[in-house]
Amino acid sequence: MAFIDDTCYDAALQEIKTNVTDLFICKTAEPTDWTSANANKLGTKNAPTLGAIGNGASGRKFTVSAITTGGSVTVTDTAGWWALVDIAGTKLWAAGPLSATQAVTSGNTFTLSAFDVNFTDATDV
Repeated sequence: MAFIDDTCYDAALQEIKTNVTDLFICKTAEPTDWTSANANKLGTKNAPTLGAIGNGASGRKFTVSAITTGGSVTVTDTAGWWALVDIAGTKLWAAGPLSATQAVTSGNTFTLSAFDVNFTDATDV
């Protein structure tokens, strides 16, 4: 059976938490690097709240707290992805799909439910 110690996952998750400055909502194309995240950005939440690292359903995780205020929309379109980025370092740290796409309008605000960033435990292939 494959095994990776939790401290390895925790170190990677902490690296993400340490360096994230902003959360982007992005168009329906999956962000794969800083350039694609920035090019498809529809809105920004500065300094999202990132919870403590702990056990997930299978592996290790931290939770990005729900966004109820401060999410600013700058482009009218349909959002389908979130991206955790470092603006100064122009780095995409993590990305994933929204639980459901949402139409957003420039000049408005956006909200998101809490979601997890996780590493699943290693398994044999």
